[in-house]
Amino acid sequence: MRRFKQQLEDSDALKVLKNGHRGVLSLLGDEGYPYGVPVDYLVGDDGHIYIHCAGAGHKIDALKKCDKVCFTVIEDQPRHPDDFALYVKSIIVFGRIRMVEDRSVILKNVMALAEHIYPEQLDTFYQADLEKNRNTVQMLEIIPVQITGKKVHEQ
Repeated sequence: MRRFKQQLEDSDALKVLKNGHRGVLSLLGDEGYPYGVPVDYLVGDDGHIYIHCAGAGHKIDALKKCDKVCFTVIEDQPRHPDDFALYVKSIIVFGRIRMVEDRSVILKNVMALAEHIYPEQLDTFYQADLEKNRNTVQMLEIIPVQITGKKVHEQ
């Protein structure tokens, strides 16, 4: 990071990451092109990032070729009265990604993700959806290697 004065303390960066639920997962795609895709996510009790996904597709093909990823989260801050500038906190995670194989971990984290994003629909939609798709639902796990946060006041 060039502007060290804007770097968030590690605890603040983790707080932004844990409170968020949408981020951009970037992998190495076909023919070496970067592939960034918006995803819902959850930071688990173990500090790993869990992403709900299908068991096949471009993300899966890409991670099988290279397990190094970049994951980005942006948290907009409230604007100050009479100030046109934006206040933004951004988090960048470098890490390794893998498909979760343990069905109990998948099911636990799928429900935790649903509760994190849509707690009002947990008992209605998500319980029924999980019961229907419990054998096919898939999750990806990012094991963070480096987490950096930055606070920006754009002028």
